[in-house]
Amino acid sequence: MGLMGKMTSLVSVIVTTYNWPEALFLVLNSLADQKDRNFEIIIADDGSRGETTRVIENFAATSPVPVKHYWHEDNGFKVAKARNGAIAKAEGELVIFIDGDCCVMPDFISRHRKAAEAGCLVSGKRVFLKERLTKMLLARKWAFHKWSRPILFGIALFGFSNRPFQFIRLPHKGPWLKKHENCWRKAQTCNLAVFRSDIDRIHGFDEAYEGHGFEDSDFVLRLLRSGLKRKNVEYCSPVLHLFHARRTITPNEQSDANQARFLTLLHDQKDRFLPSQAVAKQSAGSIPA
Repeated sequence: MGLMGKMTSLVSVIVTTYNWPEALFLVLNSLADQKDRNFEIIIADDGSRGETTRVIENFAATSPVPVKHYWHEDNGFKVAKARNGAIAKAEGELVIFIDGDCCVMPDFISRHRKAAEAGCLVSGKRVFLKERLTKMLLARKWAFHKWSRPILFGIALFGFSNRPFQFIRLPHKGPWLKKHENCWRKAQTCNLAVFRSDIDRIHGFDEAYEGHGFEDSDFVLRLLRSGLKRKNVEYCSPVLHLFHARRTITPNEQSDANQARFLTLLHDQKDRFLPSQAVAKQSAGSIPA
């Protein structure tokens, strides 16, 4: 894609959420403050209750960019299905994935647009905010995403978040960007950008992953197997991750099954880049569109 195409094409930002409307409010407001306004927001909602819908509707009423909402019934952790539903609504050439607990700085989209490169997926980092700061931000609804990088750097140095050096912005050029070009590890959809055509080539997320764990790893691994290289934009545009307690994995969330499924893909099917449901269709004689 040429420079003009990168500057003018629509970007789709997919925000995954589930029953934390207070955090989603902050995330959506951080997206409203983007310097680059040529994008749309699509909420990938894994079955949240009505309060989340009200937050989305209230935001959409005054949003400077289009807002879409994909929702399905709450039937366990089915975030892969939610993301696929959101992808189906996306009209952008570039798709950026973030989570509903990750706020973004005003140059987030412009930095990802600049980093976008044919034949690459682009992964970024998270900065984890500490519990005390997160509670204050949720209570007071401060637009902290607009604080300057030096201020955010200082806050991290004083122990209110980790990874202070992520706020020191580095250029988009250099060999370090592709240091992990063939590695799927630690590339997560809390900060990941992929061209829509590349997502379509691998038929999106594998919806066989139900319950928490490994759906991101599967997605990234299959993108790499399809021929992409990973571009790791550390120190460019981190997301600001609000504190929450670690989820307790319940027995019915299939974490063990997810791990086994991913390990099979990783070790036993080294050429496969289609999701398991597409492979099943092919085996039955029907190639997915």
